[in-house]
Amino acid sequence: MKFTTKTEYGVICLIFMARNKEREVMTVRDIVRDEKLSTTYLEKILQKLKQAGIVVSHQGKQGGYSLARRPSEITFKQIVDAVEGSTFDVYCEPAIRDSITCNHFGMCGLRPIWEKSKKLLDGFYASLTLDMISRGEFEVRSMVEAHGT
Repeated sequence: MKFTTKTEYGVICLIFMARNKEREVMTVRDIVRDEKLSTTYLEKILQKLKQAGIVVSHQGKQGGYSLARRPSEITFKQIVDAVEGSTFDVYCEPAIRDSITCNHFGMCGLRPIWEKSKKLLDGFYASLTLDMISRGEFEVRSMVEAHGT
Protein backbone atom coordinates (compact mmCIF):
# COMPACT_ATOMS: atom_id res chain seq x y z
CA MET A 1 0.00 0.00 0.00
CA LYS A 2 1.34 3.38 -0.96
CA PHE A 3 -0.56 6.66 -0.84
CA THR A 4 -0.05 9.19 -3.57
CA THR A 5 0.21 12.95 -3.31
CA LYS A 6 -3.56 12.98 -3.91
CA THR A 7 -4.05 11.74 -0.35
CA GLU A 8 -1.35 14.00 1.05
CA TYR A 9 -2.74 17.12 -0.65
CA GLY A 10 -6.33 16.18 0.11
CA VAL A 11 -5.57 15.77 3.80
CA ILE A 12 -3.53 19.00 3.91
CA CYS A 13 -6.41 20.85 2.26
CA LEU A 14 -9.01 19.42 4.65
CA ILE A 15 -6.84 20.13 7.70
CA PHE A 16 -6.50 23.71 6.46
CA MET A 17 -10.29 23.95 6.21
CA ALA A 18 -10.83 22.37 9.63
CA ARG A 19 -8.33 24.72 11.29
CA ASN A 20 -9.87 27.81 9.66
CA LYS A 21 -13.48 27.21 10.70
CA GLU A 22 -14.15 30.91 11.10
CA ARG A 23 -13.92 31.25 7.31
CA GLU A 24 -17.09 29.66 5.99
CA VAL A 25 -15.93 29.35 2.38
CA MET A 26 -12.33 28.93 1.25
CA THR A 27 -11.09 29.52 -2.23
CA VAL A 28 -8.60 27.26 -3.92
CA ARG A 29 -6.37 30.33 -4.17
CA ASP A 30 -6.41 30.73 -0.35
CA ILE A 31 -5.45 27.12 0.20
CA VAL A 32 -2.77 27.13 -2.51
CA ARG A 33 -1.26 30.37 -1.22
CA ASP A 34 -1.07 29.19 2.39
CA GLU A 35 -0.20 25.54 1.81
CA LYS A 36 1.99 25.88 -1.33
CA LEU A 37 0.10 23.33 -3.44
CA SER A 38 -0.56 23.10 -7.17
CA THR A 39 -3.81 24.85 -8.14
CA THR A 40 -4.79 22.49 -10.96
CA TYR A 41 -3.98 19.36 -8.95
CA LEU A 42 -5.82 20.63 -5.88
CA GLU A 43 -8.92 21.46 -7.93
CA LYS A 44 -9.02 17.85 -9.18
CA ILE A 45 -8.68 16.53 -5.64
CA LEU A 46 -11.41 18.87 -4.37
CA GLN A 47 -13.73 17.55 -7.09
CA LYS A 48 -13.17 14.01 -5.80
CA LEU A 49 -13.81 15.17 -2.24
CA LYS A 50 -16.97 16.91 -3.44
CA GLN A 51 -18.21 13.77 -5.19
CA ALA A 52 -17.67 11.86 -1.94
CA GLY A 53 -19.69 14.40 0.04
CA ILE A 54 -16.72 15.59 2.10
CA VAL A 55 -16.70 19.15 0.79
CA VAL A 56 -19.33 21.38 -0.79
CA SER A 57 -18.63 23.87 -3.56
CA HIS A 58 -20.09 27.37 -3.57
CA GLN A 59 -20.52 29.28 -6.83
CA GLY A 60 -20.24 32.98 -7.51
CA LYS A 61 -17.95 35.83 -6.60
CA GLN A 62 -17.68 34.65 -2.98
CA GLY A 63 -17.44 31.01 -4.10
CA GLY A 64 -15.08 28.32 -3.00
CA TYR A 65 -15.27 25.20 -0.85
CA SER A 66 -16.36 24.34 2.65
CA LEU A 67 -16.55 21.14 4.65
CA ALA A 68 -19.82 19.28 4.08
CA ARG A 69 -19.87 18.03 7.68
CA ARG A 70 -18.18 18.80 10.96
CA PRO A 71 -14.54 17.62 11.11
CA SER A 72 -15.51 15.12 13.81
CA GLU A 73 -17.84 13.43 11.29
CA ILE A 74 -15.26 12.97 8.51
CA THR A 75 -12.98 9.95 8.87
CA PHE A 76 -9.52 9.46 7.46
CA LYS A 77 -10.86 6.35 5.70
CA GLN A 78 -13.50 8.43 3.91
CA ILE A 79 -10.80 10.83 2.74
CA VAL A 80 -8.53 8.04 1.48
CA ASP A 81 -11.42 6.25 -0.24
CA ALA A 82 -12.47 9.51 -1.92
CA VAL A 83 -9.07 10.31 -3.42
CA GLU A 84 -7.44 6.88 -3.79
CA GLY A 85 -10.42 4.59 -4.29
CA SER A 86 -9.66 2.40 -1.26
CA THR A 87 -7.13 1.99 1.51
CA PHE A 88 -5.75 -1.30 0.31
CA ASP A 89 -6.54 -3.40 -2.76
CA VAL A 90 -6.79 -7.13 -2.20
CA TYR A 91 -6.22 -8.47 -5.69
CA CYS A 92 -7.62 -11.85 -4.75
CA GLU A 93 -11.12 -10.41 -4.32
CA PRO A 94 -13.40 -11.62 -7.14
CA ALA A 95 -14.28 -8.11 -8.35
CA ILE A 96 -10.60 -7.26 -8.79
CA ARG A 97 -9.34 -10.75 -9.69
CA ASP A 98 -11.44 -10.83 -12.85
CA SER A 99 -9.51 -7.88 -14.26
CA ILE A 100 -6.05 -9.41 -13.67
CA THR A 101 -4.60 -12.83 -14.18
CA CYS A 102 -3.44 -14.74 -11.12
CA ASN A 103 -2.28 -18.31 -11.65
CA HIS A 104 -2.12 -18.99 -7.92
CA PHE A 105 -5.67 -18.20 -6.88
CA GLY A 106 -6.79 -20.70 -4.26
CA MET A 107 -3.26 -21.84 -3.47
CA CYS A 108 -1.72 -18.60 -2.32
CA GLY A 109 -1.09 -18.11 1.39
CA LEU A 110 -0.98 -14.34 0.97
CA ARG A 111 -4.72 -13.85 0.50
CA PRO A 112 -5.56 -14.07 4.24
CA ILE A 113 -2.69 -11.68 5.01
CA TRP A 114 -3.92 -9.10 2.48
CA GLU A 115 -7.50 -9.43 3.72
CA LYS A 116 -6.44 -8.97 7.35
CA SER A 117 -4.24 -6.00 6.41
CA LYS A 118 -7.15 -4.32 4.66
CA LYS A 119 -9.48 -4.99 7.58
CA LEU A 120 -6.97 -3.59 10.11
CA LEU A 121 -6.20 -0.50 8.03
CA ASP A 122 -9.85 0.19 7.29
CA GLY A 123 -10.76 -0.13 10.98
CA PHE A 124 -7.90 2.06 12.13
CA TYR A 125 -8.47 4.74 9.49
CA ALA A 126 -12.21 4.75 10.22
CA SER A 127 -11.40 5.48 13.88
CA LEU A 128 -9.49 8.66 13.00
CA THR A 129 -11.47 11.81 12.26
CA LEU A 130 -10.47 15.01 10.51
CA ASP A 131 -10.93 16.76 13.85
CA MET A 132 -8.37 14.42 15.41
CA ILE A 133 -5.77 14.65 12.64
CA SER A 134 -6.04 18.43 12.38
CA ARG A 135 -4.44 18.77 15.80
CA GLY A 136 -0.70 19.09 16.35
CA GLU A 137 1.71 16.21 15.89
CA PHE A 138 2.19 15.56 19.63
CA GLU A 139 -1.53 15.23 20.25
CA VAL A 140 -2.09 13.04 17.17
CA ARG A 141 0.88 10.83 18.10
CA SER A 142 -0.61 10.33 21.59
CA MET A 143 -3.98 9.34 20.11
CA VAL A 144 -2.41 6.94 17.63
CA GLU A 145 -0.25 5.30 20.29
CA ALA A 146 -3.24 4.98 22.61
CA HIS A 147 -5.14 3.21 19.85
CA GLY A 148 -2.81 0.21 20.10
CA THR A 149 -2.49 -2.55 17.54
